[in-house]
Amino acid sequence: MRFRDGPPNFEPLDWSRPILKTRRKLPHWTQEGATYFITFRLADSLPVEKLRELERFREEWIGAHAEMPEDAAWQELHRETIRRVDDWLDAGSGQCWLRDPACSAIVGRALHHFHEQRCFLSSYCLMPNHVHVLVRPFAGFDPADLLHSWKSFTAKAINQHLGRTGEVWEAESYDTLVRDSEHLWKALRYIGKNPGKAKIPESQWVRYVHPEWEKAGWGFGEEVRQEVRLPA
Repeated sequence: MRFRDGPPNFEPLDWSRPILKTRRKLPHWTQEGATYFITFRLADSLPVEKLRELERFREEWIGAHAEMPEDAAWQELHRETIRRVDDWLDAGSGQCWLRDPACSAIVGRALHHFHEQRCFLSSYCLMPNHVHVLVRPFAGFDPADLLHSWKSFTAKAINQHLGRTGEVWEAESYDTLVRDSEHLWKALRYIGKNPGKAKIPESQWVRYVHPEWEKAGWGFGEEVRQEVRLPA
């Protein structure tokens, strides 16, 4: 794969333009019009012991890397945190409500709802207890607001379908500004392969890549058979 040119409607991180940097437990970088790789998970998707382990890891890591420049340190911590969390999520902890086709359809419809209105929805996969998305919010639309809309609507609809009340989604999501076309390619391949990596039967895969990207050669890769299931 040659990475000189990205697919249609892809805007990488531009180091020459302003970047808004905020932080909760993780760093969040925002740049208007750029493309993001986002992971959000169900509230019960990580066991208490894993959350405690993650807190210990963060404390030890910060103590051991006090001499690193702040931005570099937090970005490195962010990458290592996501690596660990992804492995734990793929183990399938929690109620895994997105295994229910009705729940996954709710999420799929919500992701598509603002496409070409507030964002360009590039790709996603719906896992049993988390969601991976590649998306470019349009200028004037904050990614945090877009995430809030997705989570708020789907939480109400999923609770109604399941006949329950309470939290559905974990409050903080994992988001990364896509640096360049090579970074985008790796993220897209990760999305395409994630259901297989987690040993989910292929008949249950819910993955999507925009048709314009597929035509431009930015699909999930030849070794992963494409199976796009658009929500009803």
